Amino acid sequence: MVFSDQSLFHYALLTFFLIGPPTFISLRFLQAPYGKHNRPGWGPTIFPPLAWFLMESPTLWLTLLLFPIGQHATNSKALILMSPFLIHYFNRTCLYPLRLYLSTTQRNNKPASGFPVSVALMAFGFNLLNAYLQVRWVSHYKENYQSDGWFWWKFLAGVLVFLLGMWINVWSDGVLVGLKREGGGYKVPRGGCFELVSCPNYFGEIVEWLGWSLMTWSCVGFGFFLYTCANLIPRALANHKWYLDKFGEDYPRSRKAVIPFLY
Repeated sequence: MVFSDQSLFHYALLTFFLIGPPTFISLRFLQAPYGKHNRPGWGPTIFPPLAWFLMESPTLWLTLLLFPIGQHATNSKALILMSPFLIHYFNRTCLYPLRLYLSTTQRNNKPASGFPVSVALMAFGFNLLNAYLQVRWVSHYKENYQSDGWFWWKFLAGVLVFLLGMWINVWSDGVLVGLKREGGGYKVPRGGCFELVSCPNYFGEIVEWLGWSLMTWSCVGFGFFLYTCANLIPRALANHKWYLDKFGEDYPRSRKAVIPFLY
């Protein structure tokens, strides 16, 4: 029996929704051991900027491999729709690791710890799955773009939300990388969205993929938004608790963990 791409797509989409709940539940009790939550016992580690580059890379090279073979590969609407996804992951795969690397070379700073290879491999696997689903839907499985009379309205609404989230995400990452560059250990981040939540970088990424789900108006886009919440909200809660435990009364008690004014 031939296993068709359509069957692969459907099973991949089912897997996408099935892994969300256990991810959320497990991360409420056990945080991935990198950054603030680094701890021994997870096997060999690699240089963090290299880990980020390698584990996020499928979102770029798999997109470039799969998009040209889709039935909508030459459709201008499909190309435009795919662009925000690529822009985000060009930043996450190339620019963000570069900023991390520069933060370790300036002032002769060294990363506090390596990035576990086991965690990087899990992230690599997820990015393979996610990139396959998003790219194949946009380039191949979406219904005819010409018959979608609401395409530009959905895209405009979604891209505005996406760009807001990306601005928050990139700005927040810049603040955190800047603190690493200063050296001297962890400090309380200040200014902007950090006055509202402990993890505006995670909030920004959640907003980004909410925008993507609006742009695509699809199960794959909505599934990515849900998984982003399942992955980042527990980590934001753990980071928030870490800040409170480490800095005590010096940490602003008015800040929420990840959703301004709510959570």
